[in-house]
Amino acid sequence: MFLLLPFDSLIVNLLGISLTVLFTLLLVFIIVPAVFGVSFGIRKLYMKTLLKIFAVFVVVHLFCLFSGIIAKDPTSLEEEIKEIRRSGSNKALDKTPEFELSDIFYFCRKGMETIMDDEVTKRFSAEELESWNLLSRTNYNFQYISLRLTILWGLGVLIRYCFLLPLRIALAFTGISLLVAGTTVVGYLPSGRFKEFLSKHVHLMCYRICVRALTAIITYHNRKNRPRNGGICVANHTSPIDVIILASDGYYAMVGQVHGGLMGVIQRAMVKACPHVWFERSEVKDRHLVAKRLTEHVQDKSKLPILIFPEGTCINNTSVMMFKKGSFEIGATVYPVAIKYDPQFGDAFWNSSKYGMVTYLLRMMTSWAIVCSVWYLPPMTREKEEDAVQFANRVKSAIARQGGLVDLLWDGGLKREKVKDTFKEEQQKLYSKMIVGNHEDRSRS
Repeated sequence: MFLLLPFDSLIVNLLGISLTVLFTLLLVFIIVPAVFGVSFGIRKLYMKTLLKIFAVFVVVHLFCLFSGIIAKDPTSLEEEIKEIRRSGSNKALDKTPEFELSDIFYFCRKGMETIMDDEVTKRFSAEELESWNLLSRTNYNFQYISLRLTILWGLGVLIRYCFLLPLRIALAFTGISLLVAGTTVVGYLPSGRFKEFLSKHVHLMCYRICVRALTAIITYHNRKNRPRNGGICVANHTSPIDVIILASDGYYAMVGQVHGGLMGVIQRAMVKACPHVWFERSEVKDRHLVAKRLTEHVQDKSKLPILIFPEGTCINNTSVMMFKKGSFEIGATVYPVAIKYDPQFGDAFWNSSKYGMVTYLLRMMTSWAIVCSVWYLPPMTREKEEDAVQFANRVKSAIARQGGLVDLLWDGGLKREKVKDTFKEEQQKLYSKMIVGNHEDRSRS
């Protein structure tokens, strides 16, 4: 037993030296640069290395060979039914406005197209990749993997789980701890410019550390259009980390529901240092109360811009879905922001119906990196002849164009709810109007 003591002492010493070296490297290369907002270019070099590896060991996704089987032409219901009648019946729609049995083929075909290639529900699952990124979670649609690729994948697992994951957990713990401690201390300071200055920089420093915990490589465009006090920043929503991505480059007041547990501790600490807008669970459904709180905030030009994600749920970063009109009704200047992630290095989309928050964060921290681009668009205001819905759609279209995303009118709430009967009734009314309308026009003539 006594003979093992020197060996045990050696192990303890080596472990102590390793931890000292690790935390020194964290402090010098990550935490200190995050405080001052500088970068040594290590993450970009890491990204370029990954790109070279992916280029050499690429496995082409076979799904791409079959994409585009269903070609949808943007034609109207009336035009398609006219075409069906011309090809299968002697009765033209303009001459015979009555119901024809052949008309049902239009609705059958549309139903089959929707089943085969639904443009809505596929926005709630991970984006398809054109090539494998050496993550086992994305290889279920790929075919053959060679021995060389298998060995490379094994090395990747060791690097991601044995080196990157512990490093990222340490950084995340550091960032969250500093955020809670820093905002709590700042909260006890008297209100004034010094408190406001300190609060901004504590938030910014901690968010930058958290960004590094994800090895996030972010490119910001048009920074001159960054949101200003008294405004509302709206962005497309892919992941909970959208907040960190934006808050590591600017100052925002957050809006959200009060939570318990660790999230509740963070919220209570943050609100002491900065006027964030938190709602109790019972208040969230009160639209008038929410609108009142937001209006009071934006009317005070000394307060930070509010950060809102009007989709209300996470979409897989291939499209932008319907914006809720609430944040566009209060008359404030809107600062649109487009966020586009590169799924080649790691999928940032949070499928909340499939993964819990802990599982999702584990997937993020075991990805290669989080790479994204952020575009700050020129500020927009509501026009005189424009209602809140039209204004929301105009902002949404601008974000979709800039981010290269598909602009959809569907509600993201379909992620958990069935299609409303009103959508079905609209198609029925359109067909009925086409038949009855033609009949009335013919009667008048």
